[in-house]
Amino acid sequence: MNLKSINRNQIVLFVVALMLITAGYLNYSMQATEVSSNIISENEVAAIGDAKLVSSNNLITNDIDSNIITKEASAEVNEQEDNKDDYFASSRLGRNTMYSQMIESYQNLLDNSNVGEEQKTVATQEITKINNIQNSIMICENLIKTKGIEDVVIFVNDKSISVIVKADKLENDTIAQIQNIIAREMDAEIENIHISNK
Repeated sequence: MNLKSINRNQIVLFVVALMLITAGYLNYSMQATEVSSNIISENEVAAIGDAKLVSSNNLITNDIDSNIITKEASAEVNEQEDNKDDYFASSRLGRNTMYSQMIESYQNLLDNSNVGEEQKTVATQEITKINNIQNSIMICENLIKTKGIEDVVIFVNDKSISVIVKADKLENDTIAQIQNIIAREMDAEIENIHISNK
């Protein structure tokens, strides 16, 4: 083996390691946040439609104002729901793109005639491992959705598995069901499964 092939292999392995570090960072930085439920204060809600001893023109204005507030609140809730949907769709896309790039890097190693058999064996094993992880994730996400969860995205970082669920809150029995699915399908320890809602 010559010096060029060693350097090329080191560069490819460095790129793969960088992708894994990036995946870990993305996993860490995508912490779930709760949806704000204080769209309108209690005083504003209580004041909607209040009649006062004023002219009929002012009563019409109050009624119109209450309709505007209700429409604005409804629009804000819809926007928050759209943001949630975007989060899950973009997170899945980013995760799948990262896995595709990793497989492509390993495939390039396999296609390179200057790479030794030992490195090709490692590349083949890594491709198989990534495909297995992707299959397990897909199965888990589908099984979790059958439990009444609207949407879910799963990130795997070595032994740590982060599960982000689209829900305003999570009941203990739902959390237990999700843990059981992940533990069974991904052969994971319960303490390594981290569940949050968004």
